[in-house]
Amino acid sequence: MSKHHRPAALLLTLVACVRVASAASSAPQPADWPAYNRTLAGDRFSPLAQITTANIGEIELHCTYTLPEVVAFQTGPLVIGGTMYFTSYEGSYAIDAATCKEKWSRHDKSAGPPGLAVNRGFAYLDGRLYRGTADAHVVALDAADGQVLWDHALEVAGPGISIPMAPIAADGRVYVGNAGGDTAGVTGHVYALDARDGHLIWRFDVVPEKGRTRETWTNKRLPVSGGAFWTSFTLDQTRQILYVPAGNPAPDFDSLDRTGENLYADSVIAIDAASGRIIAYHQLVKRDSHDWDVDSAPTLVNTRAGHQIIASANKDGLLSILDRSKLGGPAPQSADRAPIIPLLAQVPTTTRENVDQPLSRDAPVHFCPGMGGGVEWNGASYSPRTDSLFVGAVDLCAHVQLVRDLVIPGTGEVWFGSSGSMGEMTDPASSARGWLTAYDAETGHVRWKFKVPHPVVAGVTPTGGDLVFTADLGGDIFALDQTTGLVLWQTSTGQSIGGGIAVYSAGGREFVGVAAGMKSFAWPGSADKSRILVYGLKSESGG
Repeated sequence: MSKHHRPAALLLTLVACVRVASAASSAPQPADWPAYNRTLAGDRFSPLAQITTANIGEIELHCTYTLPEVVAFQTGPLVIGGTMYFTSYEGSYAIDAATCKEKWSRHDKSAGPPGLAVNRGFAYLDGRLYRGTADAHVVALDAADGQVLWDHALEVAGPGISIPMAPIAADGRVYVGNAGGDTAGVTGHVYALDARDGHLIWRFDVVPEKGRTRETWTNKRLPVSGGAFWTSFTLDQTRQILYVPAGNPAPDFDSLDRTGENLYADSVIAIDAASGRIIAYHQLVKRDSHDWDVDSAPTLVNTRAGHQIIASANKDGLLSILDRSKLGGPAPQSADRAPIIPLLAQVPTTTRENVDQPLSRDAPVHFCPGMGGGVEWNGASYSPRTDSLFVGAVDLCAHVQLVRDLVIPGTGEVWFGSSGSMGEMTDPASSARGWLTAYDAETGHVRWKFKVPHPVVAGVTPTGGDLVFTADLGGDIFALDQTTGLVLWQTSTGQSIGGGIAVYSAGGREFVGVAAGMKSFAWPGSADKSRILVYGLKSESGG
């Protein structure tokens, strides 16, 4: 991989910024974006400051890479040493991050069912890339040429099970989990694999096979289902604590039949990274009857005042701030259940209406956010420049009626427990809007809100130039002032955007890379091409 030289003063400034930003892990090189959320802590903050609030108006489209497929493009691009790596459902790609010229690509057919046909990206460690597949394999590729180094099938493989999430990798381990929590008889598991050869180091079961936690699923007639993973994880590398977001229980809506607490579904779970034993948890959505997954990777932050928090923004339309300062070692194996992570604050990220009215078998109940509302696969980000959390969200409601008689489908089949499909239950796409909100990381108080014309599911990326970038499903990209929330730059791509936004440096220049062109039957908007778009300052403005 090539190395690029920058002026010494600029490099020292960037390194200093990274030291401030580092919350819970060793800081990456300032020029790089080496993980789905850039840092293992998940803050998405780039310390680069060549593009600022003063010159953002001077950026332009620098280069593009058009995929040979049009897909539900939700990848979080990585950039390491001047090369960008990203995925599609079956594709793996590497391009020059400064020119968009392809270095290598490969397509591997999957035996699994397509489902939503998404993949959210790679993990990277020591010259290797790691990704999941639709048939529950984890694959290691050589970052230099894309050749397969190992291919490991998880023992959880079966009907309805896939791995769309972006793994994370550190300390010789690859951390990954399976999806399938909306299907009958499928539960979530977290795996630590050896990065060298893929062998299993440990497995954590969201729903233990026996014990008091298993007994929180009290209707023994129903197969235990749910608590799966489909976004990414975070890691406190200093304390060696892995944080995972376990999704909804199933049937998704029928909590009348699905009785009990249903632990540890809908929870932020802290796991000992070395042993796989649970340390603590917090079930943020209790008695879930709205398909409100705890879904996005929990963001680990050390605030300016020294508070050690978890920022968890999810489909329930809330930003939950938790206290991780006193988390210790694994809970005793004899304990009835793990300790609860303290909740400090909860604040809305989008419209919340009718959230406490029970669903009915007799008539539809309208509520906000709906199943496609709130915060999806890209969660909260944090900027040490302003001590702010930033959250993009979807404003879209739904109307749901439970089925009269709950039928148990076959293992791996979708299990909602409701009348009508997701499309029929969701409000019209024309009503969908988005939000970008800035919160005081110390208190959760709202600093500013920007109402976005279309839903925001793309990454939200703050930078050392006092900017925050995001995009919407209408195809617009925005750059806002972190402090005021004013839109300083906006451009239309004409393609729905649901992927990551990576800010990086290549060849001494700062760039903004956007995964654009998300064609999905599950989301409003449209795309006729999937592309990587790279923006940078005009050459005469580059500095």
